[in-house]
Amino acid sequence: MSDRIVILGAGESGVGSAILAQKKGFDVWVSDAGTIKPKYKEVLSNYAIPFEEGKHTEDEILKAAEVIKSPGIPEKAAMVKKLHEVGIPVISEIEFAGRYCKAKTICVTGSNGKTTTTMLTYHLLKNAGLNVGLAGNVGQSFAWQVAKKDFDYYVIELSSFQLDGMYEFKADVAILLNITPDHLDRYEYKFQNYVDSKFRIIQNQTEADFFIYWSEDPIIQEELKKRTVGATCMPFAFAEAPENGAGIENDTLTINWNKNTFSMSIFDIALQGKHNAYNSMAAGLAGKVLNIRNEKIRESLSDFRGVEHRLERFLKVHGIEFINDSKATNVNSTWYALESISRPIVWIVGGVDKGNDYRELESLVREKVKAIVCLGKDNKKIVDFFSGKVSDIIETDDIKDAVRASYYLAKDGEVVLLSPACASFDLFESYEDRGRQFKMAVREL
Repeated sequence: MSDRIVILGAGESGVGSAILAQKKGFDVWVSDAGTIKPKYKEVLSNYAIPFEEGKHTEDEILKAAEVIKSPGIPEKAAMVKKLHEVGIPVISEIEFAGRYCKAKTICVTGSNGKTTTTMLTYHLLKNAGLNVGLAGNVGQSFAWQVAKKDFDYYVIELSSFQLDGMYEFKADVAILLNITPDHLDRYEYKFQNYVDSKFRIIQNQTEADFFIYWSEDPIIQEELKKRTVGATCMPFAFAEAPENGAGIENDTLTINWNKNTFSMSIFDIALQGKHNAYNSMAAGLAGKVLNIRNEKIRESLSDFRGVEHRLERFLKVHGIEFINDSKATNVNSTWYALESISRPIVWIVGGVDKGNDYRELESLVREKVKAIVCLGKDNKKIVDFFSGKVSDIIETDDIKDAVRASYYLAKDGEVVLLSPACASFDLFESYEDRGRQFKMAVREL
């Protein structure tokens, strides 16, 4: 049995996995079909970890006892298919790091609100004085932190892609916010496959663990009828709070756990808007089951500052407010953004479509959007769908042009909203890159 571990993809998660694997005495080799960023190359060189870029050398990769795959590489990639054919296990960074992690894990997934809820939960635990790390889709690689740090708790944001490569890993506290169609191109366009992926968050849980979920979500409701959940269930909803769970009634957020009640006015919560009330309930429940004191929960929910690129109220120029919601990479995220704004909107939308159904947005767009500025290499689907529903539609493939066009279309007291409902990879490195370029272009107006 070889003790070789091959890592596919040399980004944050891959390089972190390489460092942990080396520390645990494995023979490590890293392969990236693309170009490795200079900062990651430097780290690999400093640790004397061998790597290749611009290709995958099959003979080398097939010598592995196990392969750790970057979440960005799809299952249908030729190299991954080959590994499955020859029976070499392919796992995610989170699965690998979990084997060496003794800390308690609070894991967050859902189609929308993951990052905000993860950051808010992390803020709450840190504020309560716990020794806590932030990992997964945000912060530094989980594997790197397991190798280099010594935290008692981790708050981990998990995408469906990360969950797909997790088998033995267990969340001590699992949070499932919602499930709406997303990334269906990675799930053979079968919604059930994506639902199953999200529900992996509760695999291996026992009655000592907790499952926090939005009980009004129709998809989650249906799925729970088919499953037996091992963990203690902690639902939250816009309804009366259950005996163990959270609710909002008469503008009061209430959390009940173990005959102990916490409550606060929703007007005192830092993050306003209905979707953020759900995120606050989820984070508050996590704090409660970890026995954090009520006053600390109240303090954290009322002083949290939001997440960059998520409904970030950025700047006002001549009375026009520019909002950066670059993190909205699917239709449902954009639905929340449009829903939360009450003034006329010039909406910047577009990028790489992931099988979007714009019908979900139609009534909100008719009601609130005065003009659409497309930002993408291929805007045909957006133009075709919204033609005749919005008076002005302008096509651009450059962020500066998009910002300038939206500035001319908007008036004092109105909003320019970047909420693309699409991935960013046609014109940008990432949604963060898109958000930063948007903010730079706004500053230049």
